[in-house]
Amino acid sequence: MKIIISNDHAGTVLKNGIIDYLNQNNHEVINIGTNNLDSVDYPDFAYNVAKRFKKEVIDFGILICGSGIGISIAANRYNHIRAALCNDIETTKLSRLHNDANILVLSGRSTDKNLAIDCINTFFNTKFEGGRHINRIKKLSNPPKI
Repeated sequence: MKIIISNDHAGTVLKNGIIDYLNQNNHEVINIGTNNLDSVDYPDFAYNVAKRFKKEVIDFGILICGSGIGISIAANRYNHIRAALCNDIETTKLSRLHNDANILVLSGRSTDKNLAIDCINTFFNTKFEGGRHINRIKKLSNPPKI
């Protein structure tokens, strides 16, 4: 699988552990996050992932910031992105089943590496349920004008 991953300073440590895991499992990893702990602006990293996601064939994305909230908000500004902040296996599974999420968002400050790996495996291995959720997904990509 081709995975793009990005992060701000608060997600660097978790990202590095995730990349090691993904590489060990033969995934192609595109790392466009910061690689140090110097303060940076998380929206820049979300925007760069959204841009690459639109131009390239990428299976899934992973974004990490301190809480996961800010980078989720930034990524979801783009209609081809469905970024889901997941804190456990159940929300991760539902993000794929019901929302067809294409980017998993994690909190660098409150998600440990083992839980992150469990969430990643769940995210990668859960298929979109379709059915009643299809129309809802279409509305996410094409919201009404206000």
